[in-house]
Amino acid sequence: MSRVGKYPVEIPPGVQVAVVGRILSAKGKLGELSLALTEHVDAVVEDGKITVSPRGTAARARMMWGTTRALAASMVRGVSTGFEKTMEITGTGYRAAVQGRTLVVNLGFSHDVIYPIPEGIQITCEKPTTIKVAGVDKRLGGQVASEIRAYRPPEPYKGKGVRYTTETIRRKEGKKK
Repeated sequence: MSRVGKYPVEIPPGVQVAVVGRILSAKGKLGELSLALTEHVDAVVEDGKITVSPRGTAARARMMWGTTRALAASMVRGVSTGFEKTMEITGTGYRAAVQGRTLVVNLGFSHDVIYPIPEGIQITCEKPTTIKVAGVDKRLGGQVASEIRAYRPPEPYKGKGVRYTTETIRRKEGKKK
């Protein structure tokens, strides 16, 4: 039995959720998302809750039960409050700026890194050393933040690079004299 899947997903006020065929869709003040249900699970919307149940006792059905419930919960939260990730840039001369629909990041290379911002994602830079990635889709926001971090991940000796604000860098001791 799934420990995650057995709990229903609460639908907050202002969010409409519907199941049409094998598509679960959620619409809220921030946008609209949809999820294609697999053939292993069923979803029902009743009494302000989404209930996900497996279609059988196969291992695949039990696996997809909890996964689908978690994806539905992320959809509902995304259209009501949204998701955001904040990153910090550490290093001399490292900075970022948003120009139109592109993020221009200077990370110590011989050229600026130009990252096109995908649809559905908002990137802001309050300070030249802070990047905030916000959006409705949790997966897409995390993917964008991961791609930006991958240009210059933090290194363990001086801590230079792009890191999440919640991340702690394990520092190594430098060479001794």
